[in-house]
Amino acid sequence: MSSGQQIPPWLQEQLVKMQQAQQNLQSILAQKQQLEIEKLESEKALEELKKAGENDTVYKHAGSILIKSNKNDMIAELEEKKELAKTRETVLSKQEQRIKASLKEHESKINEMMKGTASSGAKSSPPPNTDPPK
Repeated sequence: MSSGQQIPPWLQEQLVKMQQAQQNLQSILAQKQQLEIEKLESEKALEELKKAGENDTVYKHAGSILIKSNKNDMIAELEEKKELAKTRETVLSKQEQRIKASLKEHESKINEMMKGTASSGAKSSPPPNTDPPK
């Protein structure tokens, strides 16, 4: 398309959908990265906690303060936190795969639309509906 031609509304709609999918993907990747950091912190804390003796005093964060706690309770809490992070990571990975597939779909639709527009010279007639039935 030359710079003088405007993008047809149906193509603009597909581009917007693709941009939204890209933003969703970026958000999911950021969440996965944050989960990885939390998981590593939990693993490190568990490592250190397991090194502590039975009679050693341990503390846990509660907002901006530290509270005296039981070693075994903290180990159980950290193990649970680690498992929850794994589960959330699995869910995010599945979402990431779906969004990547959606992005490929949008990209191929846009390419088909661009080819159709370029070859027919049509400026505003939409291509046949290629959206799957809802």
